[in-house]
Amino acid sequence: MLTTILSVGILLAFALIAFCLIKWWGVRNVGVTPVHLFTFIAILFTSGLDVGLIMFPLTEFPVYADTAAAPEYGFANPLAIEFGFWGFLIWGFYFLTAFYFCVIEPRVGFFEIPVVKLINNIVILGTCAFTGYLFLTYLPFYATGIIGDGETLSWHFYAIVFLTIALATYSSTDIKYVRVLSLASTWLFFALIAGMWAAAAMGFDGLLGTMGLVGEYFTNIDKFVLPINDYHQFYLFWWFAWSIMIGQFTSRFVGGLKTWQVLLALLIFPSIPLLVWFSVLHYYWANELATGGLIAISMLVVGVTFVINSLDSLIRLYTDNLNLTSERLGKPVYLLLNILALFGLVILFKSGWMQIEWIGSIVIGIYFACVFYIAFFKRKEVMAITSSPEDRNLDFHKIETTH
Repeated sequence: MLTTILSVGILLAFALIAFCLIKWWGVRNVGVTPVHLFTFIAILFTSGLDVGLIMFPLTEFPVYADTAAAPEYGFANPLAIEFGFWGFLIWGFYFLTAFYFCVIEPRVGFFEIPVVKLINNIVILGTCAFTGYLFLTYLPFYATGIIGDGETLSWHFYAIVFLTIALATYSSTDIKYVRVLSLASTWLFFALIAGMWAAAAMGFDGLLGTMGLVGEYFTNIDKFVLPINDYHQFYLFWWFAWSIMIGQFTSRFVGGLKTWQVLLALLIFPSIPLLVWFSVLHYYWANELATGGLIAISMLVVGVTFVINSLDSLIRLYTDNLNLTSERLGKPVYLLLNILALFGLVILFKSGWMQIEWIGSIVIGIYFACVFYIAFFKRKEVMAITSSPEDRNLDFHKIETTH
């Protein structure tokens, strides 16, 4: 049942992407707070990815390589599989939702319908908690030799997750923190890649040679559209769970790119650092290089930063949507409510009471409900769209100086 829901949702999403490109190819996408392209990509990259980017690959490469146990991975090498689960084509989901909230939603108001707004913000809150749960789950592996034995979840790890949620909640109280942290996370990530590349002594030849393995992704790209197996299905539901809220958040910052440029920007720019990062990690795995000590600490620091950056963006989004802002509630109440709610949901995910597949299924349901709503009630308004609502207010000369 879940596989059917997911497959139908994916096919709908790609059909809508094609329709938007054909219908609004040259329309400029302008958000309510437009920023320069690099800042937009930094916000998108650090908000649209979480700690799994740092913590998953080294545990997944051996799984993808064991084609005796999992023959469905036999069509490509582990690096190509990893990239396919995280990069390029899958970012089309974010294009679709960012375009929708930038150009279409202001004319439609579907997400302002009370029941839709409530469900959407429950999804956002649940996905925030899932990010914290993943962080908690993988902390022992990456903290081996620093804290714990690499397997057992001690109170230290719960304390780290609680503190991370608290910092993210505080950061969400002011949008300037979100922007600054997005840029800082991006540069920290680049520094981590450079540091691990240098420590591995792989040189440019080793890096380029490893990167070349990703070619098997592009020659088999069709195999990544629908779920390969249950684990790939988990990933795809995860991407769906993120898609609406990331599009809703990042659409604010689009600074005048045309529709086709937004698509290319989302497919290409985030995929480049992903490709380099996965290639460096693959080199460590393939050559059995140690990742303890300073490397482990560095990965933890960047992982924590990514979690904070992901959570603060989403906390800011659902509290704005529900008018539960720090200005309205007061900062102490705002912090207490969000920290307790998120940490409580993390514990629910840990206990198995919640699953990301459920949240992804709800999001797919929202996709279909939105399409039906437009088709029956807002078709003329949508088909008449020729520009972004904010397009006329955009002053390109002020973007870089004011943001």
